[in-house]
This record gives sequence, structure tokens and C-alpha cells, in this order.
Amino acid sequence: MKKKVLTVDDSRTIRNMLLVTLNNAGFETIQAEDGVEGLEVLEDANPDVIVTDINMPRLDGFGFIEGVRKNEKYRAIPILVLTTESDAEKKNRARQAGATGWIVKPFDPTKLIDAIERVTA
Repeated sequence: MKKKVLTVDDSRTIRNMLLVTLNNAGFETIQAEDGVEGLEVLEDANPDVIVTDINMPRLDGFGFIEGVRKNEKYRAIPILVLTTESDAEKKNRARQAGATGWIVKPFDPTKLIDAIERVTA
């Protein structure tokens, strides 16, 4: 069975790159444009892993991660942060919110797939 990845990013370009990368690697991909939509599709998506941006309108990545972690059902889902931010303070904040890992954009498709496979193994 294909592993499901929920991607949350407000950039159409990044969403398209993620879709191609993940689908080519054999994952099923569900996409959301921001944290609000990410939380809305979470129930139906029931992903094995989440890849989220930090800087988004309506609800940023920190708020989205906290929203996911508030629900007992989703507490164990690995969450990878994919962002242009490389600031240590933001990394710590993401970790405190419940992020599993951190990948800096622009991302290397191979490294992203390796990271996803590591956290879902």
C-alpha cells in the first residue's frame, strides 16, 4: 500500500514540485495551501507523514503543527518542516510545537524522499 503524504505550502510552485517528487517516488500525495486547509483535510487524508512550510497566510506552520498535535489521533504522525528558514530559534520553536524534522528549501528531491522514508519506517 502506498504511504500517504500531506503537503502544506502556500507556494503553487513548491506544491507542484512536491507532487511530482512524491508521486514519482510512489507516495500518494494530498495537498493543502495553508495551515487552515491542512487541518481541514487532515481527517479525510489520514496521512502517514506531513510536510509543511512555516511562512503561510491564515495559519502558519507553527500553528498548524500545534493544531495537529492537539489531536490524540495525530500525535504520532511525523511532521517534516520544509522552509526557506534556517534560523535556530525557529527550528527550536518548530520542535517544541511537535515537528519531527527540518528541511531547507530549495529541497533536494532525493534527500526529501530519504527523510520521509526514515520517519515512516
